[in-house]
Amino acid sequence: MPTVPVVERCDVPERVLLRKYRDGIGYADCYFSDVPDSISQRTFVEAFYTTALFKLERAVLRWFAGRPSTDVEARELAAGDRQSFAAWRVEDRTADELLVADFTGRTRSWLMASPISDAANGMRTRLYFGSAVVPRPDVATGKRTMGFAFHALLGFHAAYSRALLRAARSRLLAKPGPGA
Repeated sequence: MPTVPVVERCDVPERVLLRKYRDGIGYADCYFSDVPDSISQRTFVEAFYTTALFKLERAVLRWFAGRPSTDVEARELAAGDRQSFAAWRVEDRTADELLVADFTGRTRSWLMASPISDAANGMRTRLYFGSAVVPRPDVATGKRTMGFAFHALLGFHAAYSRALLRAARSRLLAKPGPGA
C-alpha cells in the first residue's frame, strides 16, 4: 500500500490572503499537511517559527541581515501581539491566517490552520504554508522580472518549504496533550 506524503503541494486556496499573489504578477506556491487533532492558528504559527529548522533560518538572518529574533517574539507574533518578527512584518492577518512580508518587500510567507471534520477521519486540521515572490524591475529594461536567483533557487525553495511544514507538523504532534 503506497504511503501518503506527509506534506503535499496544492494550489493556493480560493479566498485566502495569499491568493492575491497567486492571481497577480509573480509567483505563489502552497503546501499542506493534515494533523489528526484540532490545532489553532496561534499554536501552528508558534510551532512553525520555533522549530529547530526555522531557528537555523533565524540565526542566518541574525548573522547576515542583523535581524535577531527569539521564541518569545514568535509567541507574540502568533498571539497577534507583534507586527514584526525577524526579517518579516505582518502584511495581513485573520483569525485563521497570517501573511508576512520580508523587509525587502519581495517575498511573502503565509500560514493557515483550517479545521476539517468528516465521518471517516473525525476532527483534524489542515496546516498550510505558502510563499509568494513579486518580480522586481530590471534596471536595464524597466520590465518586471523574477531574476536569475529566483529560477536557480526554485528547487531548493520547494524542498525547504516542505521541510519547514514537516518540521512544524512534527513539533505539533510531539507536544504533550493536556494534563501530560
